Amino acid sequence: MDAGELKKLRIKIAILVPTVFLFLGLLFFVPAGTIDYWEAWIYCAVLLVPFLAVLTYLISHNPELLVRRMRFKEKEPTQKRIISASGLLFLIGFLIPGLDHRYGWSKVPVPGVFAADVLVILGYTLVVLVFLWNPFASRVVEVEPGQKVISNGPYAIVRHPMYLGTSIMWLATPVALGSYWALPVFLILPLVLVCRIRNEEEVLLRELPGYREYTMTVKCRLIPGIW
Repeated sequence: MDAGELKKLRIKIAILVPTVFLFLGLLFFVPAGTIDYWEAWIYCAVLLVPFLAVLTYLISHNPELLVRRMRFKEKEPTQKRIISASGLLFLIGFLIPGLDHRYGWSKVPVPGVFAADVLVILGYTLVVLVFLWNPFASRVVEVEPGQKVISNGPYAIVRHPMYLGTSIMWLATPVALGSYWALPVFLILPLVLVCRIRNEEEVLLRELPGYREYTMTVKCRLIPGIW
């Protein structure tokens, strides 16, 4: 990547990151009707601090991966429907905790909140490991020229370790935000991921040389020893 492209990438990130976290803050604090919502502040810090650290590393060491992670336009029609469904679920799921905080529906103990934050960090750590092992970890379902099957590291355990990491993050999110009522919404997200994985594997089997042989070696898609 030349200096001009890197500069454009930095500008794009400088705009996108604050926008995303501002939107996330609005989803939490507007429904809560207050900024006195400590669970949300800690959750935002849990997401923001490691995210910025990883972002800084990738800008310096692997900006091409960042470009892949900033692609949002899916080519597969099935994936477009899945993204729309998951986007709606995320919107609902992130609105409920603020309402829960405002009206006091849930009473999540403080140790439970912190334990959930730890799970969010662990899930994100698995995602970061995927970034380190797989330079082709695009946000959209695609096979690029020269792409190879990754079969070591976390990929030696399950075929989609990034989705395992994000599943851990999202399932822990409601409790980290102090809400039991949002949990049923987030419980649907792994089911959406199952649909995404099935369609993604159709693409990989069709377009990525060696992927069929890889599936015969690593049997489980998402959960070790189960599926």
